[in-house]
Amino acid sequence: MSTVIVVRSLSKYYLAATGDVVRALHDITFDIDEGEFVTIVGPSGCGKTTLMMILGGLLPRTRGEVLLRGTPVVGPRRDIGIVFQSSVLLPWRTVLQNTLLTAEILSLDRRQARARAMALIELVGLRGFEDKYPKELSGGMQQRAAITRALLHDPAILLMDEPFGALDAMTREQMSLEILRIWQQSRKTIFFITHSIPEAVFLADRVLVMTPRPGAIARIIDVPLPRPRTLKMMSSDEFGELTQAVRELFAAGGVLD
Repeated sequence: MSTVIVVRSLSKYYLAATGDVVRALHDITFDIDEGEFVTIVGPSGCGKTTLMMILGGLLPRTRGEVLLRGTPVVGPRRDIGIVFQSSVLLPWRTVLQNTLLTAEILSLDRRQARARAMALIELVGLRGFEDKYPKELSGGMQQRAAITRALLHDPAILLMDEPFGALDAMTREQMSLEILRIWQQSRKTIFFITHSIPEAVFLADRVLVMTPRPGAIARIIDVPLPRPRTLKMMSSDEFGELTQAVRELFAAGGVLD
């Protein structure tokens, strides 16, 4: 299995208005393999989103390196897709038009982009809604549309920053099943930030657990649960042991999110 992302000794420091140096991330090292689903959890303010922004080329690092398929990530790249907590759909554009926004920005072939957009809309379960506007969609449907937009240009990796954080509990569970279905069919590499320990374990091949600031990797936990995953697994002893292992790491750090 080939490696998509390599992170080595990554640190991020800020200079505060007071002149003090704020250490956001410190000496982070990990790899992500092709087609892997990796989740990351940690206390509020530990730098999860900062890490994702650096992986996406949206924020410069202070030290260390980030490689995507062997080349340094030093700015925004065409082979990275990002989904944020808010769907950030343009309200005056339909689902199809929002999906095709990526093609317009990257100057992709219009005919090929439209065909791929329609295939992705069907993949995420929005067939029949391609001409609907964001205000006509539920929160979960808006996030599905955001996923189509992020996948349109066939990125090497999909970065997701708490994409279900604003959804109610039942919708969130259903979206967890949906993203696993989409992942299993597309086989995209996914890096997924969440505040929910059960969600992190349920989705992942591996869970990266971060320490309080300065954010570092406390431990990487393998999740050997069989796939495809079902909600029933969340009541199993093995699932309970895995979530407890993550909670104990949080408790050891003095913060439980």
